[in-house]
Amino acid sequence: MLEDLFQSFTSVSVLGTIVGLLVLHLFYSSFSSQDGKKEPPGPKPLPLLGNLLQLSKKYGPVFTVHFGFKKVVVLAGYRTVKQALVNHAEEFGDREVTPIFYDFNKGHGILFSNGDSWKEMRRFALTTLKDFGMGKRLSEGKIIEECHYLIEEFEQYKGKAFDNTQAICYAASNIISAIMFGKRFEYKDAVFQAMVEKDHKSIVLTGSAPILIYNMFPWLGPFLKSWRDLMKNVEENKVETKSIIADLKETLNPDMCRCFVDAFLTRKLNLEESEIKDSHYHDDNLVYSVINLFAAGTDTTGNTLQWCLLFMAKYPRIQGQVQEELSRVVGSRQVRVDDRKSLPYTDAVLHETQRLANIVPMAIPHKTSRDVTFQGYFIKEGTIVFPLLTSVLYDESEWESPHTFNPSHFLDEEGKFIRRDAFMPFSAGRRMCLGESLARMELFLFFTSLLQRFRFTPPPGITEDELDLTPTVGFILTPSAHELCAVSRQ
Repeated sequence: MLEDLFQSFTSVSVLGTIVGLLVLHLFYSSFSSQDGKKEPPGPKPLPLLGNLLQLSKKYGPVFTVHFGFKKVVVLAGYRTVKQALVNHAEEFGDREVTPIFYDFNKGHGILFSNGDSWKEMRRFALTTLKDFGMGKRLSEGKIIEECHYLIEEFEQYKGKAFDNTQAICYAASNIISAIMFGKRFEYKDAVFQAMVEKDHKSIVLTGSAPILIYNMFPWLGPFLKSWRDLMKNVEENKVETKSIIADLKETLNPDMCRCFVDAFLTRKLNLEESEIKDSHYHDDNLVYSVINLFAAGTDTTGNTLQWCLLFMAKYPRIQGQVQEELSRVVGSRQVRVDDRKSLPYTDAVLHETQRLANIVPMAIPHKTSRDVTFQGYFIKEGTIVFPLLTSVLYDESEWESPHTFNPSHFLDEEGKFIRRDAFMPFSAGRRMCLGESLARMELFLFFTSLLQRFRFTPPPGITEDELDLTPTVGFILTPSAHELCAVSRQ
């Protein structure tokens, strides 16, 4: 009873404090000086968590909102986002390390870091991923092998409805695991399952309302269950990652590099032997880089593949056209990456899935590295910037029917595949996804292998129209909980 009373009192006190701070914020912001420089327009400074797309229609492609005490500049529309991230890549190329992002990596690793350390870690990661076959035949072989394991997993259900989330995430995770650790994991491996599950839960929690509040008022962390759960996940994953790295370190042979971890440890060893000081190749950068790449290589690819199958079940006519093309061009043999150019409709369906699924709608926040005048507006150094990727992928001036699933967006009048400049699901510029070529290969091979083998339908008693496409909102947009039937075509 006393504990409940205390918790209620604490909740009221915290809420009252937040309200008080917001009132003060409103009062002082109304007297803020602009130094005579024209800043981007925007609504009154309230903690805005609403529909940024609608605001862009009111205020234009560059506008300001406020999250707590922080001023945020939002960039909307293909031309504006491209101009900022590509043409002004240096000025808009820093990462905004929010309190929760700092909690994740302490300024180390690749995703949530800046400066020389970030530059070196990103360069090393890109080089090493390419060395281990990212986008090449070496990766193709690993993905095709994993396709067989995933198909076996689906076959166990014998056409009955099931939730494919875990199996798909395990398959995607095994590709990045093979590159990171030099091995794949069995889907029933308890440690592997725990790592994938914790990553998934962390991504959901990161986009939750309590964590958005924490980013505005970091001192609230210990009072928020979501923050405590998130920190527990982060620490446990760090322990498990360190354990895998320690095992690899014991068997390290600098003359026989097995994986990303080996490459990093060998570079670190060579620098130490050369007595080079202040190296970026230290344990923290290794651990957090591995965690970053493992998480990014699991959830984004896994979620996109889930959307692929959900769209196929939702739109059986489109699924039928993909399978007709596969049967006509490939037949029953294993699809290879080289087949992509002969499968324009299938390629268009994959691109349209990525466009409409829009899984990272606001990208990871950027920050200006110096003062910049952009489209006539002054944006000072250190300003948080949201490149609104959803406004690019749904830009009404770039897409004929932006809010519908329409593979024709990527096909010409003769049915040939066409590239679209406004297709930007991997972002652009200095911070664009470094695993893009690997993700594209995975999606193509997993999707085509599954569509060759199965027809995906809603569960019995549910029509295509009743399949829910409403996403679950987290750090990325994932399909709502659902089941599908994988009916064998053979």
